[in-house]
Amino acid sequence: MKAVVFTLGCKVNEVESAAIMSALEERGIEVSDKLSPADIYILNTCAVTAEAERKSRQLISRARKFNPAASVYVCGCASEKNAAQFSLAGVKYVGGARDKEQFARHVISDIFGADCGDVTFGLPKAVRTRAFVKIEDGCDNFCSYCVIPYLRGRVTSRPIASVIDEISRISSPEVVLTGINVSAYGKGEGGLPALMRALSFTDKRIRLSSLECSAITDEFLSACARIPNFAPHFHLSLQSGSDSVLRAMNRHYTRAQYLEKCAMIYAAFPDAAITTDIIAGFCGESEVDFADSLSIIGEAGFSRVHAFAFSPREGTKAFSLPDIPPDVKKRRLHALLQAGKEAADRYLQARLGKKYPVIFEDFDGEYTSGYTPGYIRVYCKGEIKGEAQVALLDKFRDGALGSAE
Repeated sequence: MKAVVFTLGCKVNEVESAAIMSALEERGIEVSDKLSPADIYILNTCAVTAEAERKSRQLISRARKFNPAASVYVCGCASEKNAAQFSLAGVKYVGGARDKEQFARHVISDIFGADCGDVTFGLPKAVRTRAFVKIEDGCDNFCSYCVIPYLRGRVTSRPIASVIDEISRISSPEVVLTGINVSAYGKGEGGLPALMRALSFTDKRIRLSSLECSAITDEFLSACARIPNFAPHFHLSLQSGSDSVLRAMNRHYTRAQYLEKCAMIYAAFPDAAITTDIIAGFCGESEVDFADSLSIIGEAGFSRVHAFAFSPREGTKAFSLPDIPPDVKKRRLHALLQAGKEAADRYLQARLGKKYPVIFEDFDGEYTSGYTPGYIRVYCKGEIKGEAQVALLDKFRDGALGSAE
């Protein structure tokens, strides 16, 4: 029996899918994360944008092309938002976003019968040299454009001891701490700084997923610096460089405060990589507002920019606001992407000639590639395993050509 667990969306979805894959493998089921012929399809959906939700709906027909008689199960944010759109003929069960463990119990009970025994999540199935550890779920921010807090619920955090235990059992050389809102981890119990202090024991490379401005404090940065193999790559969500747009988005910082947080990061980690998200064409964004978003890319010294056109999501405050014409969004998005590309080129150019530890992941028959702590993808000739010190020689493909010691 073969199952496919296919995932759209964020790293949290990927972690939860990997845990479902492990639970299936423990029961002797062959599992893949690629859409391919199978007896069972578990589709983990996304609703962060209208496009993600559209792709989520298409997954059922894509799976059915491989095996029209297969059992199909659906979970995730898109099915939490609107279960009815997935309740099609042949879909055996539609779950949501908030309790993937309960969803897995239902699926396994359906496959093996009521007496399948306890179903608990162990270590997520490792699919790369980088392991993702989910430390929290939910979000309390309620940004005016975002539907996720309504689908995932309020913030819940794992105990530090539970996180440490999972990391200690992972064989991967790199661990990424992830969640829906990692910055909100452990509020009232020492927060993110307490977790980072507890990780000072590990020799694994520790990387963080997306952070909010509120997380960047001297205490937090000091705790990160104590981790022997901390990756100084900070994905610091921006969304707009305009104060008026930030207020409309219900983002709780100003442009000046954001730049101050960037300066704090560079002071603590001079070679830090700061990446970000920016939305093009949010409701009411003027040309002046957009110019502020464009100019902050250079001021902040980003190493990479993820830019997206605003997508109205039903159920959010911004859904009722007047939208901006699509051609304006398209033009602004193109400008942001171009400025982001130039920023990435500047970041890489400044690091050519330097040496960095690279954890290698993939061999394509000619080059082995892996990532620096600052998330530069590095290609070295030949097959290399594990970790090595690498000198960055020149721009190459989507990263740099390197020479390993």
